[in-house]
This record gives sequence, structure tokens and C-alpha cells, in this order.
Amino acid sequence: MTSADAIFREVAAERRMASVPLSHLSIELGHLYREDFTAGLDLQQHFERVAPWVNAGRQAYAERPGRQHQKGRQTRTRVSTCFLVDDYFMRFSSPAELVPKLVSAAHAAGLEIDYLVRESGCADTGEVALARCVEGRLVVDPPAATNGSRPPVTETGWLCNGQRSPVNPEPAMSPVRPWTPPIENSARRHSIFLDVQLWDENNGRRTWSCPFLAAVWQLLRLGMLRYDGAAVAVPQKWDGGFPDGWDKIPVVTQLNPTAAPFSAYRTLSLLSTKFLPIEHAVRIILSQVAIDRDVLTQVTTRSRSEGIELPPELVDRIEYVFVGSGADPPS
Repeated sequence: MTSADAIFREVAAERRMASVPLSHLSIELGHLYREDFTAGLDLQQHFERVAPWVNAGRQAYAERPGRQHQKGRQTRTRVSTCFLVDDYFMRFSSPAELVPKLVSAAHAAGLEIDYLVRESGCADTGEVALARCVEGRLVVDPPAATNGSRPPVTETGWLCNGQRSPVNPEPAMSPVRPWTPPIENSARRHSIFLDVQLWDENNGRRTWSCPFLAAVWQLLRLGMLRYDGAAVAVPQKWDGGFPDGWDKIPVVTQLNPTAAPFSAYRTLSLLSTKFLPIEHAVRIILSQVAIDRDVLTQVTTRSRSEGIELPPELVDRIEYVFVGSGADPPS
């Protein structure tokens, strides 16, 4: 008699993980919100302000010490640019009116907008609810000596980077307990505690916060998001005039037909200083998101094949330059 070995595999192990094209660096040229538009933001002045940092970012990446060159030759640096328009919190203008202005102002400053992205797509692309997908991958970093009694983030909509200060009411006539400060996990001597609101609900309708959508935005740019193994928010080329409605253009619209890939090994965001607290919150969120191991392995393997060693932590692949001024990001 011959024996047969039974082989069992989970369904997840049978899926095919799609690969997405990757640049070396994705440079975000800015955000645009209704407040900027109605306040009469000078678009050309904005692009002129960030232009030197775009050039510096390109050069800095090309000369990055950790970048190894195969066979002694440096490969051409692939850099793409993107620009985010808020069509989620409060819609304004239209693609027909706004996109030509953006492209013209960028060209006048010597820049090219390779990809235009709608912020609403970071919540829901129409095919995939990206924000819900990322919420499902949150793995909260528990403070030391806690028992799990705190309600989960999926119930409260709040995520922090440590131990909150206790606020439980004391029974009448009980001894007064001294105040206890919040404590940051992995604090460097002193704590910088942050409690981030991810969403709120009104009449059963959820509105995602700006920091959470910005976290999804960074994951998209890093090529880290898949749905059932398939790529999401795939860039689509656009030819011809633009429509009056934002829903009539893709979530990620490729404006430059010869652009390098949208997603990249690293990201650089050129933002107003008013976005600094938002991006602090983004880093707290991303430090507690569990990325699909197959995706991480795929990107790491590809980077190493190009002689590029990436930091293991996603937040260390994200860089910023805070310049200029602009309207407050939506709350």
C-alpha cells in the first residue's frame, strides 16, 4: 500500500497578493481644503514656496547613504508627485474649475502634479471602504499593568499612545485619591501623551477624522493596502476635459501620462505648519496598524532587489517638511 499525505491550507494562504508599481519616493505637494479656496489662497505662490523642497527631496533621496547601488551603478531615481483635494468634509468648486488652475499654477512654479487624489476615497473608494479596512487592522498598544477594561477603540473611536489619566468617579465619603498623570508608552524620560479621535457619529452616520483619513492616505502612498489581495484605489489616466462633479473622476487621477508610479518606498509631505499636530496623530495611528505580512514581505523583497534597505517601521518611511501657512485642517 502507498500512503498519501493530506495537505491542509487556509483559504487566506491560497489568495494571490497583487503587486503595485512602486517609485522610490512620493512627494506630496500639498492639501487643498475649502477654507483655503474661499480664503483666496494664491496657488502659484503655494507651489513656489514648496518647489525648493521638492528639488531638495529628489536630491536627498538620490544621495541617501543607505541606498546601495547594484554593480556599482546608480539606477534612475523614480519620484512621483501628488496633490490631495478635500471632497470629504465639505465639497467645493469642481474638477472642471479647479484642476486646470492647479496644473497651471504648478507649471508656473516649475512643478508637475503627477497624481490628483480625492480625500473621500481614503474613506470609501466606492468599491472598498478603505477606512473600515484600516480600522479592522488596528492593534492597540496596551499600556503596562492594564487589564483590558478600557472599551475597545471600535466602540469609543479614540486611540492613544499610552495610559490615560483615570477619571472614574469615587463613591461618596471615600478617601480622595491623588491625581495620576497620563503616561506615554515608551516615553523618553518625559511623556508626550496624545489621545486621537478616529471618528464620530451623528444619527448613525460615521464621519472619519482628518488624522485617520491622513493615515489611510499615507498607507496608500506606501503601497500597503490591499482588499482580498487586490490593489485598491488604482490610479487611472485622464484625457480630456474634467467634469463638474468630484464623484465623476477617479479617486487617484493620473494627470501626467509619463509619471513614475503613485505609490513608493518612502513618502515626503510638504505641508503647512498647521498640519503638524495632525501628522503627530497620524504617526500614533500608523504605529498601531497591523499591515498584512505578505504585503510587507513583498515590498521589502522588491526594495532589496534594488539595493534599498527600508526601515522595518512604516512611520520611519514617512518624512515631512512643514512650510508656509494655510487654512486649518478640518476637525
